[in-house]
Amino acid sequence: MVELIDDFLAARAARKPSVHTLAAYRRDLHLVLRLTEPAPITVSDLSPRVLRAAFARFAADRAAASVSRAWSSWNAFFTFLVTEGLVAGNPMSAVDKPRPVALSPKSLRGEDTPEVLLRAVSRPDERQRDPWPERDVAVLALALCAGLRLSEMLALRVGSVAGRDGERRVEVAGKGGRPRTVPIEDGLSSAVRRYLDSRRVRFGRVGATAPLLVDRRGEPLRRGGLQYLVRSCYQRAGIGDRVPRGAQLHALRHTFATRLAEDGANASEIMRLLGHASLATSQSYIEVTAQQQRAAVAANRTNRVLGELV
Repeated sequence: MVELIDDFLAARAARKPSVHTLAAYRRDLHLVLRLTEPAPITVSDLSPRVLRAAFARFAADRAAASVSRAWSSWNAFFTFLVTEGLVAGNPMSAVDKPRPVALSPKSLRGEDTPEVLLRAVSRPDERQRDPWPERDVAVLALALCAGLRLSEMLALRVGSVAGRDGERRVEVAGKGGRPRTVPIEDGLSSAVRRYLDSRRVRFGRVGATAPLLVDRRGEPLRRGGLQYLVRSCYQRAGIGDRVPRGAQLHALRHTFATRLAEDGANASEIMRLLGHASLATSQSYIEVTAQQQRAAVAANRTNRVLGELV
């Protein structure tokens, strides 16, 4: 069983998932495997009855989201085994999983909160050891006005922001390796330009293939550093009580989507701009032209404040 799990993980690794996804697969497969009784000798011992009992033990002290993720990991594992001809069928259809809970957006609370945040962060804070407001505004704006995920922001290169004036865009390496293009308005484009100008003053020439976001030493920002940066921006702006619990940078992305919807963008436009894999089951997929996507972004009123931060 351990060898089969390793084979599955090696096959998944070829798809270039994040290290966190691979670690979750490994953890879920081994945790449930240890709960099977009797302990399986071969994969054929994993009958629906054995798996149901193991998942019942697994679910006893875990959240529904964790159980659903583990179910998906095992479903993918058995799909791999069927494809390889190692088992005749996938028994996971006989194992129940929690019903999905409709998640409400965790956007920033308060009608003017994004504007308050951007204006506060754009001002140098002398209490900081090395204030860099241009960089901080660019980080916030990429989430608030382009809806980027944390991992997507870390993967950006200087050349990812491209295009002529009026047709500027961000080329994003999305979740699951799906690329997408997000049109951006002049406010966000100017914020990124000001940041890059300030970066050249600090560290010299910047190449198109260099990481876009760096720390105060000029090193590429990492996950923990970016999360800390966003938290510190909330504190400096005094809006900590307006940030939903459990959401940091993701609250900015949710604010982007919420404001798009409030300003008239439809579900298909939002899906394309945020890089979601599909619409909800009750909604049909609608192809959206690049012009419609740009119009949806132009309607995002958060862009307006960026034009003031010169």
